[in-house]
Amino acid sequence: MLSYLQSLIEDPRSQRKFVLVIVCIALLLDNMLYMVIVPIIPHYLTNVTKELSDRYSQVYIYSQNVTTMVNDTVRHHINKTSMTRWGMRRSESAERQIGMLFASKAFVQLLINPISGTIIDKVGYDRPMMFGLTVICLSTVVFAFGHSYGVMMLARSLQGVGSAFADTSGLAMIADRFTEESERTKALGIALAFISFGSLVAPPFGGILYDHFGKVLPFLVLSSIALIDGCLMLIVMKPVRIERRTQKATGDLPKGTPIWRLLRDPYIATCAGALAMSNVSLAFLEPTISMWMEEKLKTTNTEEGMVWLPSFFPHVLGVYSTVYLARRFPKYQWLMAAVGLSLEGFSCLCVPFCNSFVTLMIPICLLCYGIALVDTALLPTLAFVVDHHYSSVYGSVYAIADISYSMAYAFGPVVAAGLVKSISFTGMNVVIFLTNVLYAPILLVLRNVYKYEGEFIEGEGENVGGGGGGGEGVSIQNAPKPHMRTYMLNGSDSVGAKPLDSKDDPYASMQPHDGGSNVPAFQTDFSNAFGPNSAGNDFAPPRPPPPPPPPTYTQAQQPGWKNQGPLD
Repeated sequence: MLSYLQSLIEDPRSQRKFVLVIVCIALLLDNMLYMVIVPIIPHYLTNVTKELSDRYSQVYIYSQNVTTMVNDTVRHHINKTSMTRWGMRRSESAERQIGMLFASKAFVQLLINPISGTIIDKVGYDRPMMFGLTVICLSTVVFAFGHSYGVMMLARSLQGVGSAFADTSGLAMIADRFTEESERTKALGIALAFISFGSLVAPPFGGILYDHFGKVLPFLVLSSIALIDGCLMLIVMKPVRIERRTQKATGDLPKGTPIWRLLRDPYIATCAGALAMSNVSLAFLEPTISMWMEEKLKTTNTEEGMVWLPSFFPHVLGVYSTVYLARRFPKYQWLMAAVGLSLEGFSCLCVPFCNSFVTLMIPICLLCYGIALVDTALLPTLAFVVDHHYSSVYGSVYAIADISYSMAYAFGPVVAAGLVKSISFTGMNVVIFLTNVLYAPILLVLRNVYKYEGEFIEGEGENVGGGGGGGEGVSIQNAPKPHMRTYMLNGSDSVGAKPLDSKDDPYASMQPHDGGSNVPAFQTDFSNAFGPNSAGNDFAPPRPPPPPPPPTYTQAQQPGWKNQGPLD
């Protein structure tokens, strides 16, 4: 059994499937940990704040009854006026604390990502991913047993460090193992589906377990998943580590491109901006929609989590449709991303006008469908650009993608809290609509992303001049037209591209004629070289053997020459 598993791990085709499973579990875990606090932390912090206010109220009442505690030397600085003001500010303070807690993970991840991308390019993908999973496991345990706001902030920041390594190395590992373009798009689409599944299943998962078992159990389950996934990754990636050491010893190990240089590429910069904009909608809605639902729709914690669950299915549908369309129309992935951004904007515009728990699910489902279009179309495009313009090392380019996500989630909750306070929840959604719709035309920059130094020829083939795999198309410098063929005469060094059409074929007019005397001297050699029996020649039409030359005058005068045949 162990030998069979070892053979599967060493087989390249089976190994990359294992890699895909491990990366998907890691991305699922990270996004579940990010979203599981949506129904838990606001309610938990509100309860903690309420308990704190009750304690101060009891102290104030006790100080009224015991006159010796209220004098000039001992003051509690608590009176009825301050208690009233503090109670009015309690809701605003809770919203601000929740926004800061959501943003802390992404802010730390934003700072660590440039470092993690450089480290991944230098040491490989497996060790940084193991480090990231270990830190995520530690932060989950701290979340489980932490009670104060400061401890939760520490746990959230630790998760940002782990995610910077685990997410970036996971996406880079998929791009490295799946080199063929269509397979890479499909694999990244599957990974994005797990990201969606983790983000969408975590709120109901956390809300149900929190209501019935308390705060500890959801986080302990997630920490166990992180530990198991890290162990699996160490086993599966052993052949890759051996391969990397061999390449390093022989000097064949490719060097990564610095992240600052990749950011100067207009294609990569445009993709990064679109990825950031596609996540602004979720980054704004996640910390604010729960309280809006509680105030306007009078929902419970379970309903606040369940509203996200149906959107998993349109997200998977968006991944599938993008993979299908990208296989058929690889040049129009920018258009798919533009449609996705616009759809996100219109969905957010509809959210504030929903008046029930059920109707709110519809724009959220459309929102997640648009996010799937953008992410599935642009993540493979980043790897394609690196393959054809730089060396095929993907740590830095997917660190840029992670930076885009982190920017949205680092500043989104803080900005969202300010917008809700100043222009209301409806005004915030109008801002999301405008930003997404206005960014969509910028994706026109990507319309020529598949037209590099040469001409992009659609059809089967392998990648020429790039580090990654080919697939549906080939990028060849100064590529010949599809109908051109190359001929070389025997004993000649000249090579030229000649069309196969008979009207333009210089050899088409050299067919032998009965009784003719103008037969080319190389006709026999040409027939032998380009005839139907020649090796490797499957395009030349069959030509009949040349007739014998006409007899000379001396031959014709000799008796019996017709029976003897031509003389040598």
